[in-house]
Amino acid sequence: MHFLLIYDLAPDYLERRGAFRNEHLKLAWDAQQRGEIVIAGALADPADKAVLLFSGESSDAAERFARADPYVVNGLVTQWHVRPWITVVGQDASTPVRPD
Repeated sequence: MHFLLIYDLAPDYLERRGAFRNEHLKLAWDAQQRGEIVIAGALADPADKAVLLFSGESSDAAERFARADPYVVNGLVTQWHVRPWITVVGQDASTPVRPD
């Protein structure tokens, strides 16, 4: 299954992220190495949200990630939530559906 971890970013996120970026990226790359994160990054124009795609049997990995993320802990993320994403098209879709 796929899960989206969606961050709402603080208005001063770009100015403040430098102090926490290496620790955040290490956490993310470690999760990717474990097969939890598929792909992740911040949205641009405006840089007000970030989206992290997780793969797993439950939302646990995404929720653990958010609780440990220095961006969350230090207030760069104002809110976060995890949503199940039913992927149906693409090589990595969790529940592929093809036309008849």
